[in-house]
Amino acid sequence: MCKIVSVHSFRGGTGKSNMVANVAATMTQQGHKVGIVDTDIQSPGIHVIFGLDEDRMDRSLNDYLWGNCDVQEAAYDVTRVFNSEPVNGKLYLIPSSIKAGEIARVLREGYDVGRLNDGFQELIRCLDLDYLVIDTHPGLNEETLLSIAISDVLVVILRPDRQDFQGTAVTVDVARKLQVPKMLLVVNKVLLTYDFEALKTKMQDSYKTDVAGIVALSEDIIHLASSDVFCLRYPNHAFSQTVREISQQIVSKPEPVLAGGVLGNR
Repeated sequence: MCKIVSVHSFRGGTGKSNMVANVAATMTQQGHKVGIVDTDIQSPGIHVIFGLDEDRMDRSLNDYLWGNCDVQEAAYDVTRVFNSEPVNGKLYLIPSSIKAGEIARVLREGYDVGRLNDGFQELIRCLDLDYLVIDTHPGLNEETLLSIAISDVLVVILRPDRQDFQGTAVTVDVARKLQVPKMLLVVNKVLLTYDFEALKTKMQDSYKTDVAGIVALSEDIIHLASSDVFCLRYPNHAFSQTVREISQQIVSKPEPVLAGGVLGNR
């Protein structure tokens, strides 16, 4: 049975899309069939990491949402990012359009969020996916609430920043009310001067939620500038090791829920 994994942040600039790309690639290396959907329709970009030229993207999520195509027609097989490395899994990306006119149309007219949910289910069936990873739009709106509500796993990305802390508290509270079965925090872009263990303990105590990883701010990631999937180019890097640990926690079964903690499974 396919698991739906939503990766969300309350604010932009957390490194969410980069984390989605690396986690999805890592799960594909482990032999899974993984689909990524870029639902950040107002400011898409994850396709850049996978080397998709927007001029050659004949179809996008926008086309499906406006009834111009079936959703699987907007799915691109990006397993080629593994180059000559043999993998048993498959990796697909459903990008959103980067065309200014189509972004403006979304902002002006919106779209049928119910059709988005139908598209998720159709992708799972047509591509025979093990995991569907949703790269959400930052903040909370109708489509992100849908993504959170249907998730088997919600991964919340935040930085060690007071604005992120406050916004994450809102997200965690909403996820609990929606009875998300499993929730994980990832603290990203952390200065090396921080005490990582102390920060992890503080986050877990504050949000009563497991921290899947503390990710150091890395100049190597900045230098790569979204031109490739980092963990594939630098598999021995500390970031890549942390991504593997996060991926493992995503695929593992949720622990039994304690009384007074997160609400029970749906």
